Amino acid sequence: MAWVFPDEATEATARLRDLLEDDRAVVPSLWPIEVGSVLLAATKRRRIGVESWEELCAHLEALPIEVDPFSVSRVWGGALRLAHSYDLTVYDAVYLELALRRQLPLATLDQALGTAARAAGLDTPADR
Repeated sequence: MAWVFPDEATEATARLRDLLEDDRAVVPSLWPIEVGSVLLAATKRRRIGVESWEELCAHLEALPIEVDPFSVSRVWGGALRLAHSYDLTVYDAVYLELALRRQLPLATLDQALGTAARAAGLDTPADR
């Protein structure tokens, strides 16, 4: 979500955003909940106003992002084991499980998740 906020823009966030011009992203089914949490937290910190939620959500909905409907149902199996194996939160392990299951690179700015993804043999385009 860092690339949504101009003050958090970096070369890595620009690379991730640029990837969406040529490709599509797949996110776990908990992603919309996480987006809502980020928007609410940003509002509470007075970084954005409630009036900007609709525009930000419309921008996100316009991106080529597929929400994987099976991610949450795999928490008790693969994601929980991955969280334990790689010392991740279960939330982060859901992203790792999805990338492994779908054989996709994992685009993340989170250091622990990126390390786990590389250890699991995945490409992490944010590192390029």
